[in-house]
Amino acid sequence: MQKNKSMKRILVASTSTVHGQEYLAYLLPTLKSFFNTSEIIFIPYARPSGLSYNSYTEKVAVVFNKIGVSVKGIHTFNDKQKAIKKAQGIFVGGGNTFELVNQLYKHDLMQVLKHQVESGTPYLGTSAGSNITGISMKTSNDMPVVYPPSFKTLGLLPFNINPHYLDPNPDSTHMGETRETRIKEFHEYNITPVLGLREGSWLAVNDDVIVLKGNLSARLFLQGKDPQEFKPETDFSFLI
Repeated sequence: MQKNKSMKRILVASTSTVHGQEYLAYLLPTLKSFFNTSEIIFIPYARPSGLSYNSYTEKVAVVFNKIGVSVKGIHTFNDKQKAIKKAQGIFVGGGNTFELVNQLYKHDLMQVLKHQVESGTPYLGTSAGSNITGISMKTSNDMPVVYPPSFKTLGLLPFNINPHYLDPNPDSTHMGETRETRIKEFHEYNITPVLGLREGSWLAVNDDVIVLKGNLSARLFLQGKDPQEFKPETDFSFLI
């Protein structure tokens, strides 16, 4: 496949699975046209090392087989940097963002991954794989099970993602902090905008055009301002 050397093509999805559907089912029609290729590289590093990268990759392969795309796990390559450089498409799955970032730094893949996506290699991220498209992983919902060398991530987007964004439930008896509270705490120390992506929503990125897709609105948090709701088809290029 001929890559467009001046165009980023990225899908940033809140989740891989929405309630009542199978893995990636809600994204499959989009993925069929997005990955116009015969093979992609899957990065399963968001799974803790005690769990099988092979089974995770096989799960992904079953889905992509439906659209005629084969899948190879990055963990099966001896030269992982070369594999990323030669990839026709890349998918980074969900799991624990701390572990994902830790492994990307461990294998020295963060910069080569950034370069390849900025050079036109199509990239799909779900959950943790979406977290790393932002400036940092500081707005992840995950527990810090490991300590990565840096919280800095790919910086493909000019803001951070908070996937699986949840609104306060007025009928809940839970008295603890809401997701909104946590993001506002982040903004006590950071100026980076944060976009809360609800389940079943994703961003379609074509170079500097960043459009919200799906059926639900997204919530934008800016330091010192009230959160704002933005409907599907909003272009978030104004954040650049």
